Amino acid sequence: MSHSSTLFAEASTIIPGGVNSPVRACASVHCEPLFIAKGQGAYVTCADGNTYIDYVQSWGPMILGHAHPKVSAALHHAVDNGTSFGAPCEAEVTLAKAVLAAMPGMDMVRMVNSGTEATMSALRLARGVTKRNKFVKFEGCYHGHADSFLAAAGSGVATLSIPGTPGVPDNVVADTLLAPYNDLEAVKALFAAHGKDIAAVFVEPAAANMGLVLPLPGFLEGLRALCDTHGSLLVFDEVITGFRAALGGAQQRFGITPDLTTMGKIIGGGLPVGAYAGKRQYMSHIAPSGGVYQAGTLSGNPLAMAAGIATLQELNKADYTALEHKVEGLCQELENIFASKNMPVTITRLASMFTIFFGQGPIHNFGDAKKCSTERYARFFKHMRAQGIYLAPSAFETAMVSFVHSDDDFKKTLVAAASFTE
Repeated sequence: MSHSSTLFAEASTIIPGGVNSPVRACASVHCEPLFIAKGQGAYVTCADGNTYIDYVQSWGPMILGHAHPKVSAALHHAVDNGTSFGAPCEAEVTLAKAVLAAMPGMDMVRMVNSGTEATMSALRLARGVTKRNKFVKFEGCYHGHADSFLAAAGSGVATLSIPGTPGVPDNVVADTLLAPYNDLEAVKALFAAHGKDIAAVFVEPAAANMGLVLPLPGFLEGLRALCDTHGSLLVFDEVITGFRAALGGAQQRFGITPDLTTMGKIIGGGLPVGAYAGKRQYMSHIAPSGGVYQAGTLSGNPLAMAAGIATLQELNKADYTALEHKVEGLCQELENIFASKNMPVTITRLASMFTIFFGQGPIHNFGDAKKCSTERYARFFKHMRAQGIYLAPSAFETAMVSFVHSDDDFKKTLVAAASFTE
């Protein structure tokens, strides 16, 4: 038995499902998880000593690769000065300025500890500002595990095919209005029926939790116009796309300015951190400036702030265009490989992200994604892992590429994919 298997067996007796986040269990790809001992650059090494080319990258934030020397040095320095104060520190101000400088349309930012905390706080703020309770979200989009967002959620909820969400009272999700992603007419219908009660529209500007699904032309623009017309707030969940779709996130790439934005681990170099930000007229309602309460002892902790500052300093010098061209070339070669096998595949990509859907496209929403073969993806996942390629253990997740993935890494990935057979 491998050491990972031994650890998983032991963990399963003391941790629910043997993991601390559901998708990690690898249930949907019919195998046991690897326990990771080390990450370095584009690679992870498991507890058994095997090294893999990593296309998970901690689900996105390690865009500089694992253990980047500048980020590690900043963390070591911060640790020597103390790990948590529960009080303001200068690094909070420095990182806040860096985030606001990169992301358009933001005047103020509040640091929190996770993407989930960011989105639940942004929803409370939107409700507090508008004095309304309902909000719109899209089927297959994932905004963290706060109760209100777990209606028709993507990511692990989709992966595990959990029907509804046990433990969430019906009245909690009664104010959650659902629409298919990319279906502007459905959103218009919701506003026609509930416009005076809708506080906000929450959307992943490029959906990345049902696999990667890109917005159709006019979709984000239409959401912006509907929110303007009805006095609702447009909230972009950029937990995944922030600093990945572009330095300034998907809002910079697509040229749409939201009222509020939520961000996640990438702004802390992969440490537990999140943030929500937006226009001063809304953010000034947060306590202690206003009456919308939100707090956290570890918010703005010096470790996450130090790692975030170092990460954003490096990203400001990074060549996003070159990385995107590399990912485009990788995806084109993968398409050629699958075409040569007469295997129906649709590969969606954006900047340094891509998803291999084993099915005929186009993929415009969660319904389209669910028509693709999760079983074939499971077989592909296991084949690639056996070849030293570490992919996300779910057909409804997104592959991530870092700035340190090399041409040789891509070549090895293509050789492994070329040897995949049914």
